[in-house]
Amino acid sequence: MTHDSGTYESGTSEAETIEAARILFARPAVFLMGAAKIDQLPAPDLPEVAFAGRSNVGKSSLINGLVNQKHLARASNEPGRTREVNFFVLDERLRLVDLPGYGFAKVSRETAKKFQNLGRSYLRGRPNLKRVYLLIDSRHGLKAPDKEAMDALDLAAVSYQIVLTKADKLKPAEVEKVTAETLEAIRKRPAAFPRVQATSSEKGFGLPELRAEIAQACEIDLGGI
Repeated sequence: MTHDSGTYESGTSEAETIEAARILFARPAVFLMGAAKIDQLPAPDLPEVAFAGRSNVGKSSLINGLVNQKHLARASNEPGRTREVNFFVLDERLRLVDLPGYGFAKVSRETAKKFQNLGRSYLRGRPNLKRVYLLIDSRHGLKAPDKEAMDALDLAAVSYQIVLTKADKLKPAEVEKVTAETLEAIRKRPAAFPRVQATSSEKGFGLPELRAEIAQACEIDLGGI
């Protein structure tokens, strides 16, 4: 389920774009590395999209769902476990980047700040970063930490798109409502992409459309897929 004011590539139908993106994301995806410091980041030689959100929002599950692998990104039952910026390479054509979660981390305040600063440094200084996907638990909607993250992204002029997770836990009308409310909340934010995508990693819905969004954000030539 998508609310938007955007379009797919001219001359290409939505169905064709989604199918080409499905083929792309069915290709090999591998873990490249985890960077604990900004000087450990890989060379900016491939387009990247990053996934950000509160701890336990479902980032690892979403990445695994996008590439149809159960264990590519490691999900944890312990909030705030991600300590590094983790890089995954898809088909040697683009990278998926898992950023440290913010909020609820079971670590010292000093350690939590270190992780958050690493994520912010990555966002500010990454020339090949095409878009950030900011994950929001659809059951809870936007919270104060999410709005702080959007403020930071707006300030850094980094394009970001809201992805609602765990939408299978809601009734369809409730998903419609939180999607519309979220779209309205970001309407005047300068760096927000005007499309909100509801997803369920468990059920798989919303993932085909998100794959297409990512491919287009990275300017992947889907005609050659």
